[in-house]
Parts: sequence; structure tokens; C-alpha cells
Amino acid sequence: MAQNNKKTNILLADDHHLVRDGIKSLLIKYDDFNVVGEGADGVELLKTIEHTEEPIDLILADINMPNMNGLELCQHITNNYPHTKVIILSMLDHEKYVSQALKAGAKGYLLKSVNEEELVFAIRQVMNNLFYVCSELTHQLLSKTLISGQVNVKSLADNAEKVDFSSREIEILELIAEGYTNVEIADKLFTSKRTVEGHRLQMITKTGVRNTAALVKFCITNGILHYA
Repeated sequence: MAQNNKKTNILLADDHHLVRDGIKSLLIKYDDFNVVGEGADGVELLKTIEHTEEPIDLILADINMPNMNGLELCQHITNNYPHTKVIILSMLDHEKYVSQALKAGAKGYLLKSVNEEELVFAIRQVMNNLFYVCSELTHQLLSKTLISGQVNVKSLADNAEKVDFSSREIEILELIAEGYTNVEIADKLFTSKRTVEGHRLQMITKTGVRNTAALVKFCITNGILHYA
């Protein structure tokens, strides 16, 4: 979803030149994205921000970088450029890094193994003021949460009465919970990927949760979905 036809100005922070080139080659295909600069570490990226005339909407940053790592960069951006959002893009799949990133102010966390579809979806969701954690980590965290029972049932129940899902949204929810991507769901339901994205965002909005993991947890807790 484009932001009122306005391009999202993006900066890339990664110490591997090939990684930055690969991400750029993916994003330049989309009319609503504009990669305006890059840096090999946090210090270099901050210099880029200072010399970039256009406002920066989003930064994609690796965690492991020399001089200033992704978490330090994220904290600096949060403190000094509150309107700029940060998504961490990393090889590190442990939940502690997700927690550290969100505490530093990141709006999303993606593993570098994500495909183009999920990268694009994550950027658009974050630009719609929603949090996003990639599907691989979502299911990992969700499983641990369900096993530990760490869920605010009262808070979820208060919202449950207000939620009215359509039959198509229920179909999509079930497939999301099974780990299917937007493209795979679209193929199964004979619809478009963009339509599936729209339903997912609409359900997150309806429930008032932060991301897809919280959406699935909400629906399982309130009996909308049944977790086998």
C-alpha cells in the first residue's frame, strides 16, 4: 500500500556491499519505494542522513556492523529522528535480539532469509504504523508464548467482543497460522497477493494488535482459531 502516492524514502545500513545492492535491486522495482542512500555502518549512515535533503521515512539496518551497530543506530534514530522508522534485517534469529531491537525503538525485525514478498509487505506494514516480525520468527515466538501461557487474556477478551471477521478473513487467518505466505494464500484462495495483504492489515486493525504474531495469538486465545 503506497502512502497517499508518496514514495517511502529508504536508507540501507549493512557492511556487506552485495547485500545492499541486492536489497536495492529488489526495492527499485516498486513505485512507492525510493532508496535515497546507504552506509556500511551506523556512523556512515548518520552522515548520509545529515547530507540528504529529502526526509528519511525508513531505515533497513543490520545488527552486526562495525563502529556503530544496528541496535545503537536504531536507538540514535529513535532519540533524534522520531519520524524515521527502523526495521532490523539480520541473520540473528534468537528472540533476545528481537526484544533488544524493539526496546531500541525498531518497528520491525526481519531475518535475511525472508523473500521479496515479505520484505515489501513488512515495509508497507511498518509505514502504516504497525509492528512487523517476520513469519519465521513469528511462529517461533508464538509457540513459546502459547507453551508458557504468557498471554493477557483479559486484555484480549475485552477486544474480542468488538471483532467481526468475515468468512474470507477466517480462511486467511487459518492459512496464516499454518505458516503460508501471502503469495501462497493468494494462490490457494484464487485471489491476488495485494488482496491478502489488505485482509491481513484489516484484521490487525480490527483487533488492535501490533503484528501478525499477536493477531494469531489473539484469535487462538479467543477461540476464533484452534491451535493443534
